[in-house]
Amino acid sequence: MAEREQLAAWLAATARGDQQAFQSLYAATSSQLYAVLLRILRNPERAQDALQDAYVRVWQKADTYAPDRGAPLTWLLSIARYRALDMLRRKRPEVAMPEDPDLVATLLEDEQSLSPLAENENQQSLDAIRVCLKTLQPQQRDSVLLAYYEGLTHQELAERMDAPLGTVKSWIRRGLMRLRECLAEHA
Repeated sequence: MAEREQLAAWLAATARGDQQAFQSLYAATSSQLYAVLLRILRNPERAQDALQDAYVRVWQKADTYAPDRGAPLTWLLSIARYRALDMLRRKRPEVAMPEDPDLVATLLEDEQSLSPLAENENQQSLDAIRVCLKTLQPQQRDSVLLAYYEGLTHQELAERMDAPLGTVKSWIRRGLMRLRECLAEHA
């Protein structure tokens, strides 16, 4: 995976209309975005559609990326995630995993293996996330995980967790703030 500075440079060049920079950005990040989309949508065709839509949005809105507000990959992942959530809200029935075991195995398979260095960095990031998730209160942790990994809306979370909508929104907001602080400490 490309370094944060390189991704930010490609985003800045994309904002100026540089197609080569956009292609480089896509090549460096599309597999990660696709994995997130596939996890949320659980359908390869819909994940591919969402990925395409997300990169169209990146091309159109690259000038809105602010390096001081977060990492480039985080910005890209949020665009992809919101695109997936929009798709889920429109067509809920298609979210289920396929019945065919061969297709399930294909979905869960890595399309691109990482280098040992990238795999180590990825593992360190995952370890930091696990540690930071443990610092959250149980309701915060559950609401954040359900929202981001299952794509539940705030209203769906409130119903599932049997809690008022405002409370669920507070759990998510406070949980994300605490995660950001904790991850900054581990960086």
